[in-house]
Amino acid sequence: MLAFAVVPAAVQPTVARADNPIVQHVYTADPAPLVYNGRVYLYTGHDEDGSTYFTMKDWRVWSSADMVNWTDHGSPLSLATFSWASADAWAGQAVQRGGKFYWYVPVKTRATGRMAIGVAVSDSPTGPFRDALGHPLVENGEFDPTVFIDDDGQAYLYWGNPNLWYVRLNADMTSYSGSPTKIPLTTAGFGTRTGDPNRPTLFEEGPWVYKRGGLYYLVFAAKCCSEFIAYSTAPVPTGPWTYRGTVMPTQGGSFTNHPGIVDFKGNSYFFYHNGALPGGGGYTRSVAVEKFSYNADGTIPTITMTGTGAPQAGTLDPYVRQEAETIAWGSGIETEPSSEGGMNVGWIENGDSIKVKGVAFGTGASSFRARVASTTGSGTVEVRLGGLNGPVVGRCGVPNTGGWQAWTTVTCPVSGATGTQDLYLRFTGGSGYLLNMNWWQFTPVGAVAARR
Repeated sequence: MLAFAVVPAAVQPTVARADNPIVQHVYTADPAPLVYNGRVYLYTGHDEDGSTYFTMKDWRVWSSADMVNWTDHGSPLSLATFSWASADAWAGQAVQRGGKFYWYVPVKTRATGRMAIGVAVSDSPTGPFRDALGHPLVENGEFDPTVFIDDDGQAYLYWGNPNLWYVRLNADMTSYSGSPTKIPLTTAGFGTRTGDPNRPTLFEEGPWVYKRGGLYYLVFAAKCCSEFIAYSTAPVPTGPWTYRGTVMPTQGGSFTNHPGIVDFKGNSYFFYHNGALPGGGGYTRSVAVEKFSYNADGTIPTITMTGTGAPQAGTLDPYVRQEAETIAWGSGIETEPSSEGGMNVGWIENGDSIKVKGVAFGTGASSFRARVASTTGSGTVEVRLGGLNGPVVGRCGVPNTGGWQAWTTVTCPVSGATGTQDLYLRFTGGSGYLLNMNWWQFTPVGAVAARR
């Protein structure tokens, strides 16, 4: 039972000392990474604040070019997208094919009350997504789809709890050939569970299938409850599978877990979820990531959750427009759809902050500008380096613009921003909400700032 949900989160983490979990302003679960066009797109579920069950109503999308600064793309898919769905926006996965993006998700149907797999399609990895069929793709009461396209172009959809199923998808990615096939859950294939005669193997849910070096991997949530992450391998995508052992032991304050593995910029990354944020737990989860290296024989090492997360893959360019919702760590802030497109950071109060990691200032910046809105005119953006209490290299006052979506651009001089450093935008002012921010950009020394 892996799931997700919506609502502006009241998650208010304390000052960051690390970068895991990778999103702090809403609870996220069931990560499904996709590498496309030089970025990792991360599709997650969304646990409601204060939830006491897997009460999930929508899915979220994030992306990163460096594995540490993640851009919030909002919620381009929800239960409302599927007219035939009633509840339970649980764990899905997206894949790209032929210039389109297909997102396979489990939901409960209005007609039967059972879990089914739907498919949504978009021309963009960040949506918006629409229901591709108007009805379920498959329905047998089970959930947690994973999708895999083999080197020969044949696509496969796997899913299941308590069983494990697959179908061969047609090239249109919205229909399939033959009937769903149940994969034999043998102890040789999926390990031995003790104490539950109804489930003799470790397989529980959340399969993730991929291919590496001619070998097929099936990573899954094992045993319940609490779950750990295990994996099996096979010579072909339909098995037979051989159990290989533990990827991530039980840990992390959530009794579920959910794997996602990708290669990006020459490195391998393992995504999972835990209950590490304030208020976190089994129904209020958060996605995290670790970098890892395969063993020489292709086996996956045992991976432990950390608060540091993956190292940064590259640097961030402050001299091009950066979305305010591109964040390594946020404290107090939330996000919302912007009238200018995309998302903006909002609900900003005195003392809230944004950390952007590994910003490459080079020989230096001369000014900072930001797209802001406010109904109070009492807020200031402090530009700090190295930490929340690091040196202030610039201050931009924010005027009353006449509305929370009435945008203007403010500019202030900057001095001392050189080299590659972590950037902190700290917001100060009076009581209540101070300002919204849509984007920011620095101007290098010797250049003329653009106007908007």
